[in-house]
Amino acid sequence: MPKDGDFMKRVAMAAALLAIFAGGGVAYQTLIAGSARSETAAPGRSAMPVVVATAKREPTPVRLDAVGTVQTIASVAVKSRLDGQIAEIRVQDGQYVKAGDPVLLLDSRAAEAQVRQMEAQQARDRAQLANAKRDVARFAPLVAKDFVSHQQYDTAATTAQALEASVKADEAALENARVLLTYYAITAPMDGRIGTIALKAGSNVKANDVAILTINQTKPIWVAFSLAESDFPAVRRAMEGGAVEVDVAAPGDSEAPERGRVAFFENAIDTATGTIGLKATFDNPQERLWPGEFVNVSVMLSVEQEALVVPQAAVQVGQSNTYVFVVKPDNTAEMRPVQVSRTVAGKSVIAKGLEAGEQVVTDGQLRLTNGSRVEIRPADRQSKPGSPS
Repeated sequence: MPKDGDFMKRVAMAAALLAIFAGGGVAYQTLIAGSARSETAAPGRSAMPVVVATAKREPTPVRLDAVGTVQTIASVAVKSRLDGQIAEIRVQDGQYVKAGDPVLLLDSRAAEAQVRQMEAQQARDRAQLANAKRDVARFAPLVAKDFVSHQQYDTAATTAQALEASVKADEAALENARVLLTYYAITAPMDGRIGTIALKAGSNVKANDVAILTINQTKPIWVAFSLAESDFPAVRRAMEGGAVEVDVAAPGDSEAPERGRVAFFENAIDTATGTIGLKATFDNPQERLWPGEFVNVSVMLSVEQEALVVPQAAVQVGQSNTYVFVVKPDNTAEMRPVQVSRTVAGKSVIAKGLEAGEQVVTDGQLRLTNGSRVEIRPADRQSKPGSPS
C-alpha cells in the first residue's frame, strides 16, 4: 500500500495541473472575446480612402493598335550612265532636293567637242544636199530636150537622195550626242533627301558602277505594319466604306500624332505569324516620320456611340481575369469581374460586368478586399495611384 506522503504529493500535482488548464481556458476566452470586440469595432475605424469614377456611356473609337516601321515610297541610287570624272558636286550631305535640281557635273569637254564636230558635219552635208538639189532642178528641163543625158540626170538625182539620207543620219547622230551630253549633268530624279555622298569632286566613275548618292522620298511616306488575321475582316469592311484613318506617333515625340490613311493590304496572310501586312500613306509635310523609324500605329475603324467606359486605372488584372472594385451604396467595395474589349486614350471599354452609373475605384485598390469599407476622397487628395491618404 502507498504511503500517506506519496498520496498527498500526487493530489497536489493534480490540483496544480487543473489550475493551469483553468487559467489557459480563461485566457483563451478573454482572447476570443477581445478579438470579437475588435472585429465588431473595426469597421468604423478601417474605412479605406479611395478615389472613384463613374462608369458612363460615350462615343469611343474602335481602334486597332500595332507597331510599324516608316518606309520610303521610293529610294533611288544615283549612278553615272557613262564613264567620266566628277567635275563638280552641287549638293551637300543630307540636303533636300527637288526633281530636276542639278546634283553633280561630270567633265564634259570631250562630249561638247564631239557635238560641235557633228554639227559641222551636218552643216557640210546640208550644203552638199542643197547643191545636189539645184543640179537636179537644172537638169530636169534639159534632159527633156536632150541637152543633158539621162545618165547625168539620174546621177544628180541619186547624189541628192544620198546626201539627203546623210543629212538625216547626221541629225540622228547629233541628237544622240546631245542626249549623251546631258548625262554629264546629273539631276535629281525626284523630290527627296540625300544621304551621304560616296564620291567627291575629282573621282573617276564608271557607267552603272557604284552609287554616287542615294535619294529617299520622305514626302509622302509609308508606314508598314501588321495586324492579326482575325482583325482583317473588320479592316476590309472599313476600307469598303471609305478611307480608313491611321494615327502614328514616334516614341519620344510629344506632339500630336501624324494622321494618314490605309493605302493597301498585302495579297496574302503570313501563315508563319498569322498576320497580314498593311501600308498607310502620310503626307509628312514636316518630315516628322523618318525612314527606318519604329512608330506606334492606331487604325481607326469606326466610332461606337454608346460605349461603356471607365478610366483605365480602375481595371485590375488578376490571375485568371480582369476586375474592378465597385463602391456599393453602403460604402463597401465589391470585387467585380469585368470583360474589357479595348483601351483607348486612357479609357477602358467594358463589354460585360458593369452598368452605367456605377462607381468604380480608380485609386487606392491595393488595400481593398471584397467587402472592405471605403471612404470616398477627392482625386486631388491622393498622392499617387494605389496609395492610401
